[in-house]
Amino acid sequence: MPRTVHLAVYDTLADWETGHTTAWLARTGHRVRTVGPSSAPVTSLGGLRVTPDLALDRLDPADSELLILPGADLWDTSDDLAPFADAARRFLDAGKPVAAICGATAGLARAGLLDDRAHTSAVSFYLAATGYQGGARYVDTDAVTDRGTGGGDLITAGPTEPVAFAREVLGRMGAFEGERLDAWYRLFHDSDPAAYEKLQASDGEAAGAGPAAAS
Repeated sequence: MPRTVHLAVYDTLADWETGHTTAWLARTGHRVRTVGPSSAPVTSLGGLRVTPDLALDRLDPADSELLILPGADLWDTSDDLAPFADAARRFLDAGKPVAAICGATAGLARAGLLDDRAHTSAVSFYLAATGYQGGARYVDTDAVTDRGTGGGDLITAGPTEPVAFAREVLGRMGAFEGERLDAWYRLFHDSDPAAYEKLQASDGEAAGAGPAAAS
């Protein structure tokens, strides 16, 4: 039975930041569903109009294996997306993972969700401007997975690292593991042709990593 994951969608969302993540979750047997502030359509920064599958007030962590929060201008210009940070708290408290990239990391910082967890973002002073208390846990790297104690795992990344973000999510969700995960990352991050051969040779067709994967 497919495992359901939820992608948050809202006006001004940075639609390029989660493309690798959702595409490869879907290609490896996960069901991706979108969740919005309401059931009304939203428009991304790229002009894509998306009608959410679910309104946020109907999202239950018990019905999901992961919450993905993309960046958006609204994270920094208003409090409109604060309910999504509240949803992240519910997921973490329920032992479910949350993955946040770009501006969503600032939203989680404002909610206090990064104070006690290892994390990253665009740059440390971007999060420091939120007034959060987690500066000592900031890691200057492409993406971070914090294996929470007594709560769900938290994945964070900055806006320039959508492939590293996907690597962490795909590894956490078991889409790829070990050498296959490394090969996937080298293919899409480094354009390494040898990685494509490795991915294809390692049961690639069964996981949707056939010739179309590199196109």
